[in-house]
Amino acid sequence: MRRDTFLKSMAALAAAGALPLTARAAPTVKMMIPANPGGGWDTTGRALGKALQDGKLADAVVYENKGGAAGALGLAQFINSSKGDPNAMMVMGAVMLGGIITGRPPVNLTQVTPIARLTSEYNVFVLPANSPFTSMKDVVAQLKKDPGSVKWGGGSRGSTEHIAACILARSVGVDPKKVNYVAFRGGGEATAAILGGNVTVGGSGYSEFAEYINAGKMKAIGVTSQKRLPGVAVPTMKEQGFDVVIGNWRGVYGAPGITPEQREALANMVVDATKTKTWTDALTANKWTPAVLKGREFDEFVDYEFSALRAIIYLAGMA
Repeated sequence: MRRDTFLKSMAALAAAGALPLTARAAPTVKMMIPANPGGGWDTTGRALGKALQDGKLADAVVYENKGGAAGALGLAQFINSSKGDPNAMMVMGAVMLGGIITGRPPVNLTQVTPIARLTSEYNVFVLPANSPFTSMKDVVAQLKKDPGSVKWGGGSRGSTEHIAACILARSVGVDPKKVNYVAFRGGGEATAAILGGNVTVGGSGYSEFAEYINAGKMKAIGVTSQKRLPGVAVPTMKEQGFDVVIGNWRGVYGAPGITPEQREALANMVVDATKTKTWTDALTANKWTPAVLKGREFDEFVDYEFSALRAIIYLAGMA
């Protein structure tokens, strides 16, 4: 076979995805993080990108942060800029579903391609170090006395910490509509507000606040898990008498218009990344629970989550 004919044949096979993995160049992955730097989505996206590179699954990863509207601004940009790109991914999770339900943006997850769920994480509520309160019971007592005086800070409207605050209010006889919730565009902004004493209570995934809790700059007063988190000496909301159990999961979606074969290849690449030491180290460091799902199981999970969150948001008085 002539050299030019051979090269043309190889190019055609590569375009069709028919070359063996050892013959293909590792792709450059474009990672959309629909939040500002410093939060849970940012940490997840960069940890996944590092695992892809360390596992030789991607040659490079290019990150783009676009925060706002519970991820809807980043979702819109991802839809418009990545159509048909088999190497584009967007970090997402329960917060985005809640934001879509409450905010009703002009874009939706049906416009992009489900790839995989990665992790699950529970929220922790914290107080600024100089807070006059010492426990969740202190906060609840003030909430009953004057709901508006308790300023809750966290992610965007419809986030799991927002929903948890509303469920807590409802469970102690306070109108959830009176919850004074301050939404921030990213974990960095929320953290700064808590450290500065600009909110009464802060809420987010445990990993986002862990270093500040360990350093004594925040006081952790409750986690939204069913049982205490491994290695974490913070009582659950439930053991304190408050029936608030809610988790936060994160995953990735692919670009609009990719083929089923491209979707499967991207899902396999992500799953392979979760088997690397880099990823398992990230799970341990951030106290994430591995929760990998792909294919139809992930599709069905997202559908169920939409239904469940709609019910919770309605019962919490946020709809």
